[in-house]
Amino acid sequence: MPTDDATAVPDGAALGREGAYAKGVARRREILDRAITVFAERGASGASLRSIARALDVSHAALLHYFDSREQLLVAVYDHAARQMASATELGPVEGLTHAASRNVAVPGLVELYSTLVANALESDSDAARGFIARRFADLRVQLAAQLRAEQAAGTVRGDVDADEIAALLIAASDGLQIQWLLEPAVALERTLGAFGTLLAPR
Repeated sequence: MPTDDATAVPDGAALGREGAYAKGVARRREILDRAITVFAERGASGASLRSIARALDVSHAALLHYFDSREQLLVAVYDHAARQMASATELGPVEGLTHAASRNVAVPGLVELYSTLVANALESDSDAARGFIARRFADLRVQLAAQLRAEQAAGTVRGDVDADEIAALLIAASDGLQIQWLLEPAVALERTLGAFGTLLAPR
């Protein structure tokens, strides 16, 4: 799910075509902006490319001009939304994930879209989602581990833990809690993620 930094993006082919001219780039961006609103309200589970086109009030041919498949469109929409939601605020690894998770659940359809992409990534014929999600996880682990090491050096995170392992655990906790929240909105997302701050505090 989106974090405060820009999420990882695979090669451009996975995200569709920009269009050869400025008008085409603007049209593609307009489609993605509208798709974010539609998916935020309705989610994307089970929707075909043709039904998505109807919901966006564009032609099926217009979508196919920019995106080769439903999956490619979903990846592009999620990436576009993540970039719009990205913050330049400097936050620590735990605070950043907590802030991002809290922001995400304000738009349930986007959390559902992300969950759909993760599920698609596990399918053997799902190259676009698999490449996007795998790259996102890898880049986010590197980013969080670097932040953790910096905080260990500064003495604000305990030094007897492995930064790479904690980074992977933080991502798993954030994603897993957001899925739990989709199923049960009473889950205390911020407080539960914030517990990592206590666990990682220097002894």
